[in-house]
Amino acid sequence: MNISRHLVVVLSATLAVVAGVVVHAADDKAAASAAPKPALTVTTTQPQTATWPLKITANGNIAAWQEASIGTEANGLRLAEVRVGVGDVVKRGQVLATFAPDMMQADLNQTRASVAEAEATLAEAAANAQRARELATTGALSAQQINQYLTAERTAQARLDAMRAAAKMQQLRLQQTKVLASDDGVISSRSATVGAVLPAGQELFRLIRQGRLEWRAEVPAAELARLKVGMNVSVSAAGAPAIAGKLRMVAPTVDDKTRNGLVFVDLAASPLARAGMFARGEFDVGSGQALTLPQSAVLLRDGFNYVLKVGPDSKVSEAKVTVGRRVGEKIEILGGIDPAARVVASGGGFLADGDTVRVVDTTAKPAVKAAAAAAVSATK
Repeated sequence: MNISRHLVVVLSATLAVVAGVVVHAADDKAAASAAPKPALTVTTTQPQTATWPLKITANGNIAAWQEASIGTEANGLRLAEVRVGVGDVVKRGQVLATFAPDMMQADLNQTRASVAEAEATLAEAAANAQRARELATTGALSAQQINQYLTAERTAQARLDAMRAAAKMQQLRLQQTKVLASDDGVISSRSATVGAVLPAGQELFRLIRQGRLEWRAEVPAAELARLKVGMNVSVSAAGAPAIAGKLRMVAPTVDDKTRNGLVFVDLAASPLARAGMFARGEFDVGSGQALTLPQSAVLLRDGFNYVLKVGPDSKVSEAKVTVGRRVGEKIEILGGIDPAARVVASGGGFLADGDTVRVVDTTAKPAVKAAAAAAVSATK
């Protein structure tokens, strides 16, 4: 009887222990299921202050600094030869085209003959006038005759001067049969055609003076005060490498419709630039402080920029931010978060607002960082 009672006591104690273990395990399981599971292992970063260059961007067209119109001064002559084409580099005074000089040469020869005739007439009139002066005191000639001889001399002299002027004019017209470059530069257009008979003033060529190009950009009126003559400018056209330039002039007026002012930038000589090209440029106006984040920390969703802030409870929350310039792998944050905030450095595209994350210390040893990276890859 005592033995049975002892067995019952031992069995009851054993059952109580087992029940306690089962209850404890159930409590642990419930606690584990109640704790939120991290959605991702992440590293965090904070906005950093950096000194960045300040730039003003603008758009505009590349154009010739100055264009010269080169035409014919002679009238009604036939174009005999064209020596240059579009794109040719020419020097001041270089012959670009010639007209047939036959008619001008004939006119010049005729005028020269008239000059010789006038010289002979003047010589005869001068001799007669000299004799009339010598006989004036003798009474052999009347005063009227003497006056006629003297007048004939002056008339012959005037006729000779007129013939000489006409000969000089014909000489100039003969020179005009050669079309010369008015300055050093590059031929930008040509309308000259061999065999054409052209009137005076007809344009034959257009010349980019000295081969100089400029960028004419439109800048908002609010930014004009920050631009100074001599400022460095970087101009890029059609995806080509940037071309260096110098701000030469800011227009004194602003368009009353667009509220933009025109600025003129001298471009360095470059085979990449062509007159008529559209280009985008940046004016270097100094440097300033900027609050920056890695570009991987900024998400673009529905047309807005967001970052994921990590709270003390390891939960993330979306914050809309305003972004500015981009330099390298950094992006400027203009507003939307506190400079002391911790944000997800990368991988935010896999997270949603309110997710719990496991944060890895960015100052951990390399082995720990490698393990964290492996965990992130596994989660993805």
